[in-house]
Amino acid sequence: MVSITEKLHANAIGLDAREPLEIAALLVESQADAARVVADVLPELCVGAEYMAASMHARGSLIYAAAGSSALMMLADALELGGTFGIEPGAVRVLMAGGIPSNFQMPGDTEDETASLKDALADVSARDTLVAVSASGSTPYTLEAARIAKEKGARIIAIANNPDTPLLALGDCSILLHTAPEVVSGSTRMGAATAQKIVMNTMSTLMAIRLGHVHDGMMVNLKADNHKLKKRASQIVQIIADVPENAADEALLLTGDNVKLASLIAGGRVGLEEARRLLDTEKGNLRGALTRLASTYQFQE
Repeated sequence: MVSITEKLHANAIGLDAREPLEIAALLVESQADAARVVADVLPELCVGAEYMAASMHARGSLIYAAAGSSALMMLADALELGGTFGIEPGAVRVLMAGGIPSNFQMPGDTEDETASLKDALADVSARDTLVAVSASGSTPYTLEAARIAKEKGARIIAIANNPDTPLLALGDCSILLHTAPEVVSGSTRMGAATAQKIVMNTMSTLMAIRLGHVHDGMMVNLKADNHKLKKRASQIVQIIADVPENAADEALLLTGDNVKLASLIAGGRVGLEEARRLLDTEKGNLRGALTRLASTYQFQE
């Protein structure tokens, strides 16, 4: 039986003989359709995000494993977790079949090579979560990574675009994306990967919110390591603490560009040590720390 990701798209017959505008419209619409299927798996995304957050709370690792186009999608998500949400580099690992390309070639045969995974996953434990992504749901590299991690007690988030596949059977949280056949048959960098990217972006953002790294839609745990992000950090502190730019900048200077601490300090109610104590008490959750600060201040007045 031909898998969905390998079938011919019903509207692709004669594709190469059509006008460019018609082809472009079909390609765009097919990816838009793929994006819409993610709405069918919202409960699963919430479960997956909870697994990810639990691993971060337990000081475990978030491990991504995939090959080919799926690996590129997971890589894009994983690489942004540090700068966007302040996730420590050592807490995120990426296992990509053949390794991360250093040139413009990604050999296809590497997805069948599994020998390196035993060593790569030697230290996996029950504190960890592995996100395994495969459009086919049967990629040997991804399957072996999920199998090894599961044997070691890690939770498995399995993402695939074909039903009844071995990868989904291994998942503690299995996410089936019912995407249609690709307009270019088998080119899962299109529709299937579009849906996968949305899934991973959504789960990692939900994880960050659960960890207290987002406040009113603002990245309060961002790593302000360039001019643009330093300006963003200042704007966030100005909004949260309701202070002018100079007060926000002074608080950020005092805290080493820590937005959460600066937001607590900028209003002039507490110093650095008290701000740290408040955040520690609330396990890094800024909203909880602000609520506790407001209650204390109101009581004192």
